[in-house]
Amino acid sequence: MSETENETPEPIVPQQSDLDFKINLLFPGVVVRKDLVKAVKGNAIVPSYVLEYLLGQYAASDDEATIQAGIDTVRKILAEHYVHRSESELVKSTIKERGRHRIIDRVTVTLNEKADVYEAEFANLGIKGVIVDSPVVKAHPKLLVGGVWCICDIEYFHSDERSDVPWNLGSIKPIQLSRFDVDQYLEARRGFNTEEWIDLLMQSIGFNPEVFSRRGKFFQLVRLIPFVERNYNLVELGPKGTGKSHIFSEFSPHGMLISGGEVTVPKLFVNNSNGRIGLVGYWDVVAFDEFAGKKKRTDKSLVDIMKNYMANKSFSRGVETLGAEASMVFVGNTSHTVPYMLKNSDLFDELPDAYHDPAYLDRLHHYIPGWEVDIIRGEMFSDGYGFVVDYIAEVLKSMRSQDYSDRYQKHYTLSSDISTRDRDGIHKTFSGLMKILYPGGEATRKEIEEILRFAIEGRKRVKDQILRIDSTMAEVKFGYFDKEATWYAVGTLEEDQYPTYYRRVRTGTEPDEAPANADSLEVGAASAGLFQGHREYQEGQHGVSYDELLVSYLQGASRITIVDPYVRMFHQARNLMELIEAIARGKDPADEIALKLITVENQDGPEKLQKQYEYLVQIKQSAAVLGIVFDVEFAGPQSIHDRSISTDTGWRILLGRGLDIFQRMSDSPFDLATRYQKHRGLKAFGVTYLREPCETEHGNGS
Repeated sequence: MSETENETPEPIVPQQSDLDFKINLLFPGVVVRKDLVKAVKGNAIVPSYVLEYLLGQYAASDDEATIQAGIDTVRKILAEHYVHRSESELVKSTIKERGRHRIIDRVTVTLNEKADVYEAEFANLGIKGVIVDSPVVKAHPKLLVGGVWCICDIEYFHSDERSDVPWNLGSIKPIQLSRFDVDQYLEARRGFNTEEWIDLLMQSIGFNPEVFSRRGKFFQLVRLIPFVERNYNLVELGPKGTGKSHIFSEFSPHGMLISGGEVTVPKLFVNNSNGRIGLVGYWDVVAFDEFAGKKKRTDKSLVDIMKNYMANKSFSRGVETLGAEASMVFVGNTSHTVPYMLKNSDLFDELPDAYHDPAYLDRLHHYIPGWEVDIIRGEMFSDGYGFVVDYIAEVLKSMRSQDYSDRYQKHYTLSSDISTRDRDGIHKTFSGLMKILYPGGEATRKEIEEILRFAIEGRKRVKDQILRIDSTMAEVKFGYFDKEATWYAVGTLEEDQYPTYYRRVRTGTEPDEAPANADSLEVGAASAGLFQGHREYQEGQHGVSYDELLVSYLQGASRITIVDPYVRMFHQARNLMELIEAIARGKDPADEIALKLITVENQDGPEKLQKQYEYLVQIKQSAAVLGIVFDVEFAGPQSIHDRSISTDTGWRILLGRGLDIFQRMSDSPFDLATRYQKHRGLKAFGVTYLREPCETEHGNGS
């Protein structure tokens, strides 16, 4: 390699857009080019807000020379002062030899009751027991819960006393913005129209707004509401890789992300043995990562305290009742498609049993449908200008005490049968989005309606699932009236896409419920009319597609196995994906199919093998969206002889050429063959259809 692993290539200077020019003009000194974080980060495991704090000090400019000088300065600061765990002993030696050295590290403080002193522990440096003065702890109480990234001067004085710690804290400065001018912020906001402002916020998060739809942008902005709204309860469940937890770990020094499995009553609320307050007393946002998982063990007492806190904003410490303002965010992964969840359970299906409780769920103000959020891709990241995240974090924090929930009432009125709890959820989401998008209150009637509809939809998604769980709750008409008494109903996207499953009978029976053996009857009927035997196809023949050739034989199967040693090149992977698409078109969207591919690794070098892996991973991700669980098994190069497809319904299809039956196509997007298989020429091949009795038919005595 020509470069060492720690070297980072210089960022390509992007062409500045009109929006970038306006951002720098109206918010000088508090914006930064978002691709610079990657340029300076290297292998430092440090949150983005720490890096952007430093970039904001030295590179908050649109002048290229200033930016490059700032990058060099920040890199130098990180190289000299950021503590890598692997180099902690070297840093300790530096402190000892110099007597004093400045470091950047995560600092956690605890009270040593026996000695009646506060003691600091440095996460990466690996030292603890460092005395911290009481005024420092009073000024920065978050040091006591979860820790804070700080710039510190550490001194070394050795003593003959064994009990003495040789490390002294010379100075400590949490990495947070020192000042914020709200009037300047509101004045500058007036210089942007709504579209520009949304795009500025998207770039501040780190995303390229051009690759997001309007609705997609709103999902990202809702993730900011817990930072701007007190006691806001948000849930987001969806596939992996959509960035659900990123904003709560990287975006703000006022948020704390913890694993859902690490939650305890003392850590979250209060330790009754010493009376110490937990995370909700110090942080604006407490986010629970990896919250989903049916089999996860949960503490029933924690769930009860959490339900009370989410409803009443308070918790008990012995005989004393305490209030807190922390918003609660719950993010987790789903393992099934939306129609599958709707058909078999509900959209909270993945939650542990203790949380799959109407009383808990009813405390949630908004449900972000994570299945609508795109999986993060490289082109989604921004190289434009956005707020230094510490600046926008302080902006949001400064507005937490304000209430914008009534700003829609001069134009619209909510449905009268919306309950108080439903109304609270709608109001808090509406208030949060108003503060984020229109902090000065200057929103048109149409803009207010857009936010109101989005807020209603998110609460409706919560309530509709509760109605599926608890049949005693009354149905609710979600919508609003304008001043002319015109009614506007609000629905969810999944309600429109899957009406059959969304409106399931609440007693638990399925719509148009079929006999228990309906599937086997359908399989038998369909199989009876299919050809069995051998067929040959000629070179150059047209008019053949996977639908007639294969899919008709795969319908009704829940398990399919494909044996094909040659799924390694792009066109071969595309053939497989087209077969998956065809299978998906022929199945019930609420059903899942397990599809297994047995193939061989590409033997033509590591680069081509890596490409093969990439193709198969992308197919797995795309197939999951269609309700097809795709798995791959690699066999030895000499172990596969016959290419075939077999199903749990008894069909076995022998494929002479595997799936690679089509001749090479042109690359023109206007060639019909690229879209329609029947317009493609064939390679010569043969196929044999064999059918054996399946297990279901044996059970029926067929």
